[in-house]
Amino acid sequence: MDDVRAALLVTDDELLLADVVRLAAAAGVAPEVARGGGAALRAWSAAPVVLVGADRAHDLAACHPPRRDRVHVVARGPLADDLFRVALQVGAESVVPLPASESWLVEVLTDVGDGGGRVGVTVGVVGGAGGVGATVFAAALAQTCARDGSTLLVDADALGAGADRVLGLEDVDGIRWDALLQATGRLSARSLREALPRRDRLSVLTWPVDRAASLQADALREALSAGRRGFGTLVVDVPRQPDPVVDEVLARCDHLFVVSTLTVPAVSAAARVVRRLPPAVPAGLVLRGGVAGVAPGEAASVLGLPVVATMGDQRGLDEAVSLGIGPLRSGRGPLARAAREAVAVVHGRVGAVA
Repeated sequence: MDDVRAALLVTDDELLLADVVRLAAAAGVAPEVARGGGAALRAWSAAPVVLVGADRAHDLAACHPPRRDRVHVVARGPLADDLFRVALQVGAESVVPLPASESWLVEVLTDVGDGGGRVGVTVGVVGGAGGVGATVFAAALAQTCARDGSTLLVDADALGAGADRVLGLEDVDGIRWDALLQATGRLSARSLREALPRRDRLSVLTWPVDRAASLQADALREALSAGRRGFGTLVVDVPRQPDPVVDEVLARCDHLFVVSTLTVPAVSAAARVVRRLPPAVPAGLVLRGGVAGVAPGEAASVLGLPVVATMGDQRGLDEAVSLGIGPLRSGRGPLARAAREAVAVVHGRVGAVA
């Protein structure tokens, strides 16, 4: 099996090896087995997930492996008293006892077999003020990303227009937030992808018709985590309202785009939104409409963010949304161009324009 797709198992325990191989077979993968520290370190960084047997955890900790995500210590039977301390030294996220956690481990390995070892990029879109078109731009951005690979548009704004309606997916069968809010435990990337409303390579996670559900931190974390494992790109339509859950969403993004018009009130409102953004996350401005009191360069100076794209109003936008084809009726027009410029920034192909 390709090293990029294979889980790495570090153990000399034949019984543990048999258990993990059996669980991996149920998940449709075959682990790469390393029986010594040298072999483990050679495959350490490339593996999508690393399972360290309790029998090798002490020796591996002494080798000081590089810190990375998705490392778990796996043990059979009773857990030794010092195993959690050693797991921390290895850099593990958790200690997985077998057989109690077999179902959880199968889900982890299923994600690996389904390509979930490659973590997708998360892009947040937030409106600087109400009515500036942030949801429409998020949908256009997701449509653009979906031309290159699997994309999930996450509608985190319960008071918004509804991402499924903007994309014309409101009549497509699939789960909404209300179903996920009832779920417990780890959410499988494959299960999420198969259950969501989808058109071609674009899926959407949005609200039920009655909007009775409320955003809960645990469900949101699981959805974003599973989405990153199951899709190449996540585009999150983030609400403007200050909220601890919203702030957590912003902190989990790899890139942020603030959408604003160029009126003085809109830029003033955007300044309050920008102050909430996590400083460690790269952010940029998407500015809509003609100059109406504030020039793009002045808005960038006031808000302290670079301009990623500017766009005028687009003809036929309302018609395209009403027809159910999404905001991008074609690859032309100011909205499509702005979405492509934002995607180029996300993938590092070009810098911000101002």
